[in-house]
Amino acid sequence: MIPYRACLRTETAQAIVESVEPGYTVTDVVTRSGGEVSMVYEIRGAGTARPLIVKVYAPQWRPKLVKEVYVYRLLARHGIRHIPRVLHAKPFGVPALPYGYTVMTRLDGQPLKEVAEDLSGTDRADVYRQMGQLLAAVNQIAQEHWGYLTTRLVDIKPSNTAYMTEQFDRKLAAFAELGGDPALARAIGRHVARHAGSFAGCRRPVLCHNDFHDGNVLVHGATVTGFVDVEGAIAADAMLDLARTDYCVLRHDSAKRDAFLRGYGPLPEGWAERVAIYQLHHALERWNWAASTGKPGGRARAMTDLETLLVDA
Repeated sequence: MIPYRACLRTETAQAIVESVEPGYTVTDVVTRSGGEVSMVYEIRGAGTARPLIVKVYAPQWRPKLVKEVYVYRLLARHGIRHIPRVLHAKPFGVPALPYGYTVMTRLDGQPLKEVAEDLSGTDRADVYRQMGQLLAAVNQIAQEHWGYLTTRLVDIKPSNTAYMTEQFDRKLAAFAELGGDPALARAIGRHVARHAGSFAGCRRPVLCHNDFHDGNVLVHGATVTGFVDVEGAIAADAMLDLARTDYCVLRHDSAKRDAFLRGYGPLPEGWAERVAIYQLHHALERWNWAASTGKPGGRARAMTDLETLLVDA
């Protein structure tokens, strides 16, 4: 079997796209991005045919394909329009492509990460303001319980305190199994215990993108055109979502952070303490991911973040 990272040739793309849009003639297949979970390809057609996106998943990540389709459709039902539309999904593939895949509309624009420094200061601030507005709209989608999303909520918890306590317990257990520093693990555990009371400040869970950063947000000029990669979505505290964006993108740039928060809108009482402890959670999660996937550079950066966040707390 051809590895999924190199499986979408022009003839393969033609075979799967023509069942979605009869008469579509594929002229080019362009690799857009890829990672541990999937590869993303842009399909270009003859004449006035609209470009399409085909996302091909590694076999072990088939459940994320099913989840991503569900979350995109959930967002659409709640009026979120800045997302690709799923046209077709085959979790088990077809003879021409024996890997799970989705066919989606293509959003205009480029990842913000690639062009942010080319924008003027005013345009950059406006883009991050729009980004804040968009995350706030996602975080308005209420959920019944705290937990993980598949095509439904699983491993549900009755409160944010129960949810976040278990999340830290799991992350710290993985940290130990992956060879993390025991003294640092104990320090994180003590810090979480001291600040666990802040978890109760979240009284209702909402839909969280859980990876809303400038690599997953698309822009055209100074206009945000949409966001992608919803396969990590959870039902949790909106401030957990905000903290992830802050951790990944904003915390070292006050201008970006101020613009984003202006767009996001009113924040709940005690939000800063929750964001601070949630950033520790995200750094711990990043260390575990880097360690489990053999990325020493990412592990070193996450270790620095963990130590810094504990000192600054």
